[in-house]
Order: sequence, then structure tokens, then C-alpha cells
Amino acid sequence: MAEEQHSALAEQCAAKGMRMTEQRRVIASVLEKASDSHPDVEELYRRAVAIDSRISISTVYRTVKLFEDAGMIERHDFRDGRSRYETVPDEHHDHLIDLRSGEVIEFRNEEIEALQEFIAKELGYKLVDHRLELYGVPLKQGAKTGSGDRGGDGSD
Repeated sequence: MAEEQHSALAEQCAAKGMRMTEQRRVIASVLEKASDSHPDVEELYRRAVAIDSRISISTVYRTVKLFEDAGMIERHDFRDGRSRYETVPDEHHDHLIDLRSGEVIEFRNEEIEALQEFIAKELGYKLVDHRLELYGVPLKQGAKTGSGDRGGDGSD
């Protein structure tokens, strides 16, 4: 279990003066390894208990809340009735959610970023934060998703 000992989340907790139990270390490690899949608490619990069977679901809920309150993870509600989590990214990104499969695709588009800045400025604001979530269904039946670098002509 040595790899759980050295997670970036665990280091952030130590830097903030939080007490890091072995169970919190495991949960931190599971969160970091799952950052691309945006797991909910139930999935985090399943993965954590596979590593340490002494971890309870209430410990996972408390730990996730602690990490979220400390600004180390972000909570997302992707219209599926579950709060899902990811570590705070080093670089900003947005999300496209496939409504059929539930897949969450992370992307970054400089044109969208510039347009958001422009709109805020036009309305008399300095943009300090934002979150963009797009919801869609594949254009073609059986289309494989997940490339993250998508273009397109904007037609439907």
C-alpha cells in the first residue's frame, strides 16, 4: 500500500494541516487514479474497499466532503442524479456528457474560452471562473466517442 502514501492529494492535506489517516490516504489515491472517469461516492467506495476492507461508505462521504471543502476536488452534477468528483485539474477544461452512455469527455477550446471572456467584458465584468457542460448524443449510431479534440462545422 506504499503508493497510497505519496499521493498529491495526501500531500495537499498535509500542507493544509489535515490529519491523514490510512483510510483517507486510500481514498485520496483512488480519487487521483480515477480523475478521468469522474466517479461518484458509491464507485469511490467500491474501489477503496477493494484496497482496504475496513473503509465504510460514511468514511468515503466524510472524506470527499472534507476534500471538496478544502478545494482539492470538484463536484459535478451531470444530470444523472449523482454527484461525481475529480481532482482539481492543473489546467482548466470543460465537459461534454454523452446522454446515452454517460461518458464524460473532457475538452478545451480556445475559441470558447475567448468568447466567454468577450461576453463577460461586454457585460461589464471580469471573468474569474466558469464551468461549461455540454450534453449531447452521438450524431451517428455506434459512433465511438472519447477523442477529446473535436472539431466540426457546427451543423446538426
